[in-house]
Amino acid sequence: MAYTNNIMYIRYQLLAKLVSMWKDDVLLRDIDRLPVELHPRKQKTQGRCCVYKERAVTKYKTLAMMGFDMEDETDETERLSSYAKRMMERNGLRPDKSILSVMDEACSSCRKVNYEVSNLCVGCAAQFCYNNCPKDAIYYNKKEKAVIDHDKCISCGKCHQVCPYHAVVYLPVPCEEACPVKAISKDEYGIEHIDPNKCIYCGKCMNACPFGAIFDACTVFDVLKEIRKKERKIVAMVAPSILAQFNQPIEKVLGALKAIGFDDVLEVAYGAEETIRREAEEFKEKMEHGAEFMTTSCCSAYVQLVKKHIPELMPYVSSTGSPMYYIAEYARKKHPGAINVFIAPCASKRAECNENPNVDYVWTFRELDAVIEGLGINIADCEPFVPEEHAGHDAHGFAKTGGVFAAVKNMVGDQSLQGTIIANLDKKSIAQLRVFAKTKKAPSKMIEVMACPGGCISGPCSCNEGMPAIRQFDAELKKKE
Repeated sequence: MAYTNNIMYIRYQLLAKLVSMWKDDVLLRDIDRLPVELHPRKQKTQGRCCVYKERAVTKYKTLAMMGFDMEDETDETERLSSYAKRMMERNGLRPDKSILSVMDEACSSCRKVNYEVSNLCVGCAAQFCYNNCPKDAIYYNKKEKAVIDHDKCISCGKCHQVCPYHAVVYLPVPCEEACPVKAISKDEYGIEHIDPNKCIYCGKCMNACPFGAIFDACTVFDVLKEIRKKERKIVAMVAPSILAQFNQPIEKVLGALKAIGFDDVLEVAYGAEETIRREAEEFKEKMEHGAEFMTTSCCSAYVQLVKKHIPELMPYVSSTGSPMYYIAEYARKKHPGAINVFIAPCASKRAECNENPNVDYVWTFRELDAVIEGLGINIADCEPFVPEEHAGHDAHGFAKTGGVFAAVKNMVGDQSLQGTIIANLDKKSIAQLRVFAKTKKAPSKMIEVMACPGGCISGPCSCNEGMPAIRQFDAELKKKE
């Protein structure tokens, strides 16, 4: 979930600044000075050791905004302007570009240990921690207080569990704790790395990192370049959850996309109509053939989870394409040769994009918000735009928890149909899915699975969250009735 925090604001402001420089044609000229301008020598730093560290971190964050990661750096002395030139000359991102990556320079402030004895220790005679440690990693100092030898400690947490005074405290590494599949871990230098063979691209680590070290693959400038060239049509395909993102009528928001330079704007909800129809037919067919249950398939992070971690569940996952799949197919037919840009609240759609030849680029809502700011567009002043294609209430409802199940249920026509809703992929819900796969049984015939609590409206790359997002979505959805 995209909780409001200062890191989000800093990242948004940095991208907006870069887009503004792009608009004014001064990106190549001024980008080398950007870290210094943002962090003048006398500035007080927060969380970093010094202003020079802040400048280094800003450099790498700027690289990420231009679609580069640590693997692209072969010379530490290469200037930002050189990367900007490479960005302008390239034809899309590297084929092997990581969807989520850690910028090493920014990843440096988390503790290397998970358990520590606090000053609450009273040196009790029972010595629970000492007697229950499986590695003899606990000893007593001259003040008869317990101390953990971190060279021996294996972070099993036994001492934390047994201390009657709660003197042993757990010190989490935020990104590792947030990852539901243990895809992120430290190397020998204490820097986090993401294992692409385990990662499901849910984006939880990205928002959990308190220092903003984790980035998704940014293609903002690749699309802006194409818009400026005007050699091909550029089509924006916006996910249903866009209804919750901006405090403006949806027609104005779509008008802002036209103001950016997109030649056409399609609502992905139009593709969701096809997903509803096909998924309902597939559900009825599976039930007629004796299947115990079927799960939805529109959440790409969930599909990645099943493929990489619970393959035995795959037979129960709907084979119907996501709304993105069908709207991209339609866009390719409507505008042959155009560049299709999917705009969504999550990073996992980048993985789905890589497998779909009809989708050329993916933007997130956060990136869209920064582009609108950087180009100086006021959404309220934009000409309203209404797409030619119209989708119903149920199709737009895909963005909210329970929306997919409700839409399929209505299409099936069985109002007695019961569903199970999993609206957050965490360790507990993943264990629940493993049980379904192992026992081949589930609490209901249909299971809706979404990686984010509340559904797509609270995706990790959204620019609105919590009750404001829900209220905005509900108000816009009501217009679709």
